[in-house]
Amino acid sequence: MYRPIVILLAIAVFVGAGMVLRTLALRPQPPLASAVERLPLDEVALADGLAQALRIRTISHAQDAPIDDAEFAAFHALLAQRFPRTFARLDVERIGAWSLLLHWRGEGDAAKPALLAAHMDVVPVEPGSETRWTHPAFAGVVADGYVWGRGALDDKSSLLAQLEAVERLLAQGYTPARSIYFAYGHDEEIGGANGAARIAQTLRDRGVRLAFTLDEGSAITRGVVPGIDKPVAAIMAGEKGYVSLRLTARAPGGHSSMPPEDSAIVRLAQAIERLAARPPPPRLTPPVEAMLVRLAPELPFGARLAIANRELLSPLLLRQLGRSPVTAALTRTTQAFTLVHAGVKDNVIPTEAYALVNYRLLPGTSIADVQAHVRSVIADERIELSVEAGFGNEAPPPSDPDAPEFALIARTVNEVFPEALVLSGIILATTDNRHYTDLRDQAYYFSPFVYTLADGARIHGTDERIGIGAYADMVRFYVRLLQNVGDDG
Repeated sequence: MYRPIVILLAIAVFVGAGMVLRTLALRPQPPLASAVERLPLDEVALADGLAQALRIRTISHAQDAPIDDAEFAAFHALLAQRFPRTFARLDVERIGAWSLLLHWRGEGDAAKPALLAAHMDVVPVEPGSETRWTHPAFAGVVADGYVWGRGALDDKSSLLAQLEAVERLLAQGYTPARSIYFAYGHDEEIGGANGAARIAQTLRDRGVRLAFTLDEGSAITRGVVPGIDKPVAAIMAGEKGYVSLRLTARAPGGHSSMPPEDSAIVRLAQAIERLAARPPPPRLTPPVEAMLVRLAPELPFGARLAIANRELLSPLLLRQLGRSPVTAALTRTTQAFTLVHAGVKDNVIPTEAYALVNYRLLPGTSIADVQAHVRSVIADERIELSVEAGFGNEAPPPSDPDAPEFALIARTVNEVFPEALVLSGIILATTDNRHYTDLRDQAYYFSPFVYTLADGARIHGTDERIGIGAYADMVRFYVRLLQNVGDDG
């Protein structure tokens, strides 16, 4: 009678031993490269160049709003004036209204080209918040160790730092072995339809196939990952999709003194309540699994145990990740109830009520999947379901965090930021990078600036700024990256 128990205990010991062995195998890995000699730069001059760019109001207000051509023309003129070698030596094209495509032709061109992306447009300042800025949002002030202004983090610093790197390398007589493209959209903040999308179509028409693209979306964080003291460089390997669904309920209206049994508001509220109780289920995507595996050696034994044996312990792992809004968003298609509308007067029962629900889609989840989930959960055919017109897209397929192109970027990070722990994952928003999906083998998301929790409110918020030294390090990163990319050709 004891034999089955003994067998079960033996199996448990065997499985447990395997779990422990897999856990112990998650040890810290040595960096992919040694630090290179710190590149001497005139950091004050670099800061002044960025400040000049921040003074130009290249604002994207809305998809149907007019473009301020004079501001974008001034921005183009500034780039040409500040980077004369770049605009003389590289092929420079204006695409669409104000986007730019630069082509640095390689000497050998045996390898597929790479593409670095950034955008020149910025979001407007929230009306009424102007006085809360330490320095005016478009004054481009250099003070207290920072460059202040809208676009300092999102995303003019990336654009200017890339061109500063190209200009410096050209001055040294450097030419890459492989071609490198630079794609600078003018409408990323409103979807990129007339910027990056048209640049992508231009490359598509020319039969260009890219080894990889690198765009914004992540950074080097400090104090953001709980329990990790060292800076974390998150080179993301995917982004989410985006769609808003409109839920509409209709019912007889009338006078509030004689309410009918049926009500559009109540019917809509019931649908919202059901959706809130059953959000899309969590799951691990390959980039997030790679992130956890890279992070595990820095975590306590219990966390390493769950990550190393995630095939068996995924429910526990997903439950733990679900406790924080940030990590929960890494593991599920999120739903957010963002707008509800009904009625015109307090004593009139409305005949219609609607709500907008915004979804950020995990890679591998389609808009049709989300619609099916919503329809199943609501279980009420009287609720009309439609896709809200405007900005929306499927999530592009995730890229490989173990690909040679990822290793090349990670090696560059180790060379310039030797203390940083390199991770992967997916970004929780959308970028221009998605427009190049069918043109590249791999796509990554990373901007080499240091980002803290306090900086989270500055992007698209008040007092956007970047440290003078941090911006100089961005230039150092792009110099080294362009050398690594070019030499790899």
